[in-house]
Amino acid sequence: MKHLRLLIIDRYIIGKFLGTYLFAIAMIIIIVVIFDAAEKIEDFMEAHISFLKILQGYYLNFIPYFINQFSGLFTFIAVIFFTSKMAYDTEIIAILSSGVSFRRMMWPYFVAAFAITTLSLILNLFVIPDANARRIDFENNYMKKRATATFDPFIYRQIDQGTFVFIRDYSAENKTASYFVVETYDGGNIVSSLEAQYAKYDSTASRWKAPKYIHRTFEGEVETLHKSTEPMDTMINLSSDELGRVEQLIQTMNTLRLRTFIKQQKAKGSDMVAIFEIENYSRYAYPLSTFVLTLIGVSLSSRKVRGGTGLHIGVGIALCFSYIVLMKFAGEFAKSGILPAWLAIWSPNIIYALIGIYLYKKAPK
Repeated sequence: MKHLRLLIIDRYIIGKFLGTYLFAIAMIIIIVVIFDAAEKIEDFMEAHISFLKILQGYYLNFIPYFINQFSGLFTFIAVIFFTSKMAYDTEIIAILSSGVSFRRMMWPYFVAAFAITTLSLILNLFVIPDANARRIDFENNYMKKRATATFDPFIYRQIDQGTFVFIRDYSAENKTASYFVVETYDGGNIVSSLEAQYAKYDSTASRWKAPKYIHRTFEGEVETLHKSTEPMDTMINLSSDELGRVEQLIQTMNTLRLRTFIKQQKAKGSDMVAIFEIENYSRYAYPLSTFVLTLIGVSLSSRKVRGGTGLHIGVGIALCFSYIVLMKFAGEFAKSGILPAWLAIWSPNIIYALIGIYLYKKAPK
């Protein structure tokens, strides 16, 4: 009978946890979609597109991103809300008095947290990147006023140790650039420069081509200039896929493609590797924070206090937002090179896990 009673308690807690979480996420998504639709209704009408196309092309690709963005916050709120209510109704005292340890009572919470973490990981690693790509295509095709430019007007990329490419006014439609330069440096001194006023990328042959170009070589202060009227046909370690805005580009890559891309950029000696690694580590760190936030939430709200549920929710939201702020600062530390990317991204989880362990030890047993 005791074992059966524990199973009932487990189902009760898991049901309360997931039910509250899903309800909160559904409410915020409905609110976000309503406000977003109200803001963009004129754009949709001007584009003369059907409701079904808007739903399939935009909102079904828009919703997974926001589910993942709010997942940590509403995990925390869900745990605090129903756990503090259980504490206020003396249900937790009854559970602990029946011989169930606080540690054992945590088990169904972590089962539910595992389900949320799995969902978040699947969204982060595979669903959201593809959804971002489709959403961006939709915006570029039907919402040109609001669409973010896919390519910067001036593109600068490192393609090898000491070798850099500068591209101006790249067009994705015909894969052309109005200006194209490849510069090679040795110890900070320029060694050679290849310059073309017009260049086109041949994706089939993976080559950059230009009708004419200028090639400069430098030996000390001596410059040798060679103007060629022959077509340029050169293979360099830079594909057209790497020319988009960095943040937008990596957000559309699934995890396998992102890892390959990071390896390529490391081999090239790119100075933007930290940005790519931040994206990679964040896709794991943020979902796994569900366990940390669950531990803090249960430990914090399992004690009956005079302020009741409101006090627990207030303290919980403050802790959750401080976690989000710390995540943002950690990303900036990684970009600036103050901390390695892996340490910067995982440090908020480590810090708040220690806070969770402290609160767990102080929780009523």
